[in-house]
Amino acid sequence: MFNNLTKKSMTGTIKRLTDKGFGFITGEGLQKDLFFHSNSLVGVSFDELHEGDAVSFETEESPKGLNATNVQRA
Repeated sequence: MFNNLTKKSMTGTIKRLTDKGFGFITGEGLQKDLFFHSNSLVGVSFDELHEGDAVSFETEESPKGLNATNVQRA
């Protein structure tokens, strides 16, 4: 699998939400927006999130690049 898993705690903002249960987070220092899935949420449901909400999260490397995990309201 991945020998160099990157886990870093960060904060950002929900940039876009889809009706398919995933979205994208933008944050300072990120080269591109991070994908997150509703399964990665902690303490909040996907339906409770809105574009522009502040969130904290960890980053994790996946086959498709860096993703946000353990996403929660900041």
